Amino acid sequence: MITENLNQVRKNIQEACEISGRDPKEVTLIAVSKTKPVPMLLEAYDAGARVFGENKVQEIVDKYPQLPEDIQWHMIGHLQRNKVKYIVDKVSMIHSVDSLRLAQTIEQEAAKHDVCVPILLEVNVAQEETKFGLKMEEVLPLVESIAEFPHIKIQGLMTIAPYVQNPEENRPVFRQLKKLSVDIAAKNINNVTMSVLSMGMTGDYQVAVQEGATMVRVGTGIFGERDYSKQAQDK
Repeated sequence: MITENLNQVRKNIQEACEISGRDPKEVTLIAVSKTKPVPMLLEAYDAGARVFGENKVQEIVDKYPQLPEDIQWHMIGHLQRNKVKYIVDKVSMIHSVDSLRLAQTIEQEAAKHDVCVPILLEVNVAQEETKFGLKMEEVLPLVESIAEFPHIKIQGLMTIAPYVQNPEENRPVFRQLKKLSVDIAAKNINNVTMSVLSMGMTGDYQVAVQEGATMVRVGTGIFGERDYSKQAQDK
């Protein structure tokens, strides 16, 4: 089932790229494996998945040693500063940086491990009170502050769009994030690229791809419904 789901998601991405005149190679599919057991991740791995996204530090720490070394782990959930040290040398990218204090902690821990960590700034485009992320007007000042850090590389922006029945409703959200990334890229800030737009999840990733997403985060569409009973383990 996972293999079939993955193939369907890839096909949908390809179709979305065709509609918008994009090369499917520009879009990275992140298999969101939160709450899913290792055998399910291995099934996705065997079907060609190499990029996995987790919401919880504890799940990355637990799964990291149990899975092949060529997997790229992405931290896509809210990251607490006191947990940065556990993953800073394990993840390929942190998608959810939304404060200078968090960036400072990542810088300190990355320096200790002598690594440079690619990050995205999380933007709450729709300004939902229940979600983390920066307001649109807060992004550029934070970019300019973090750009000075030698062990962090800002590679783009991320957003979690509202949960909607009709994915078309999120098209303006994706457009706004794309425009913001273009505006920031035009400023040619040292140590900053806007090459990554992480947006779109199971319900709306095709629209996100049409609007310029370079990474889409698909969990339910690959692994099926989540088991939320396991989330209590990381409290």
